[in-house]
Amino acid sequence: MNTAQPRIFVAGHRGLVGSAIVRVLHAQGHTNIVTRTHAELELTDQAQVRAFFAAEHVDQVYLAAARVGGIHANHVYPAEFIYDNTMVQANVVHEAWRSGVHKLLFLGSSCIYPRLAAQPIREEYLMNGMLEPTNEPYAMAKIAGIKLCESYNRQYGTDYRSVMPTNLYGPGDNYHPHNSHVIPALLRRFHEAKKGAAREVVIWGSGKAMREFLYVDDMAAASVYVMQLARDSYGAHTTPMHSHLNVGTGEDTTIGDLARLVGRTVGYRGDIVFDTSKPDGTPRKLLDVSKLTSLGWSARMPLELGLQHAYRAFLDTNKLY
Repeated sequence: MNTAQPRIFVAGHRGLVGSAIVRVLHAQGHTNIVTRTHAELELTDQAQVRAFFAAEHVDQVYLAAARVGGIHANHVYPAEFIYDNTMVQANVVHEAWRSGVHKLLFLGSSCIYPRLAAQPIREEYLMNGMLEPTNEPYAMAKIAGIKLCESYNRQYGTDYRSVMPTNLYGPGDNYHPHNSHVIPALLRRFHEAKKGAAREVVIWGSGKAMREFLYVDDMAAASVYVMQLARDSYGAHTTPMHSHLNVGTGEDTTIGDLARLVGRTVGYRGDIVFDTSKPDGTPRKLLDVSKLTSLGWSARMPLELGLQHAYRAFLDTNKLY
């Protein structure tokens, strides 16, 4: 073990983003990485989190642990989404501070912004309007996470940063038929339709809603990049509405076009039908990434190639297919 390296705790290392952050850190030569499974450390339990930080002497934290899901999961489990995420964030941020951790990166979500925010969405649009009702509890928890980092920086002089990713996809995703996000859900649905020779695939909503998608390894690279920026180059850590950074591609596509692209990626040749009785969610959600671009980072993976990688990862994850 190289003790000269920072001791880095990646919370949520088995999740989509956390596992990608571990890959990036390993690629950069970091070996002093601390991880815990959910069974080993319950992050909603303050006593367990306090004991962990007291024992592990961590230098840096990537807070990628979260309860996540798509429209269906957010609708069915709103209490779990707001409670679990709020408790995880409060426990990890507070106990990191108590144990002397000076650097932390909190990973939020673009759903923190108002449902009808002007496009593309700038960081300062936070709390300037009503949230999207279908994921409001989750969004409120993530807003609280930003404010936790701001507040500890203001009061204690810590260096806790926040990044707000757009919609993510890639290796390590959740392919549950009801509780997953749009790209993994579509990959599974089209794959099963191809295998079953289904005549059509039904997509929720009109297909007109627009979304931006970021390959998860790009998100991980951005997270590590932001964590490693010099403090004075990062910006105003404590200024409300300006302490977080958007992370995305700066480009979006309609759900309809995305579905057709996923269908081609999988090799499905049937029809695509849009069920307009189901909700579209936010009409459009494109992040303004000029702030991060000005700091020297931009996404690299194009959507079509990223979907090919994601489909291969799906097949590797689901060997029975």
